[in-house]
Amino acid sequence: MIIDSFDDKSEAIINPKITDNLIEVDACIVTFSYVIEKYVLENFDCKKIGEFKFSTGITPVYQIDYNNKKFAFYKTYVGAPACVGSIEDTLAVIKTKKYIVFGGAGCLDKEIAHGKIMIPTEAYRDEGTSYHYAKAEDYIKIRNFAKVEEFMKVKNIPYVLGKTWTTDSFFRETKNNFEKRKSEGCISVDMECSAIQAMSDFRGLEFYTFFASGDLLDAPEWDERKVEDEYKGTQHDYRYFDIAIKLASYITD
Repeated sequence: MIIDSFDDKSEAIINPKITDNLIEVDACIVTFSYVIEKYVLENFDCKKIGEFKFSTGITPVYQIDYNNKKFAFYKTYVGAPACVGSIEDTLAVIKTKKYIVFGGAGCLDKEIAHGKIMIPTEAYRDEGTSYHYAKAEDYIKIRNFAKVEEFMKVKNIPYVLGKTWTTDSFFRETKNNFEKRKSEGCISVDMECSAIQAMSDFRGLEFYTFFASGDLLDAPEWDERKVEDEYKGTQHDYRYFDIAIKLASYITD
């Protein structure tokens, strides 16, 4: 059974190929958006520092110098197995303990989340990947949510805290399951969060995350760049990268 998959008594057959000549960075910023990736490459001084390969193609990893710090940046894939695998692959390219992963998520409670960033506090493990990194439990704690919340307060960015429902199958988000998760305090549904946290705990990494939830209210600290109307408030809104890179700077001070 999937709940019996966690094995900490024997070695993995395949492991990340960690070498001695890794490029050290202060943190790594991960996006799911091809629009944001294009924006970053066009508006920041990005230097390619490595790459890793999937059967679907090559994923380049870039370095961005920002506020006297060095951050890695790359675009990952949607879904727990590929996203977690990509982070594992970066361990053979860069040296850092801190990962900021941000993207869009479905909103389960529009009354409290509309116009705000969602910060997950726990994640319901309705996916398969996490069970290979952590013992079976329904929920996993998102360890650094309080630090992300602290940052949002300092920067005056509207946010809401709540649990998230991490699923492998968005076409099977049934009405009954929706009501169960919402009654347990889930305010969002995503496809990676619980798995990234389980992998991070296993590998000794620090995971920081936040979700976009529809139209985001303006906040003077970070609403610095104008975006095209069709991207505003969506997971492709460039402003979310502004939040992510400032969060990276904040957690590495």
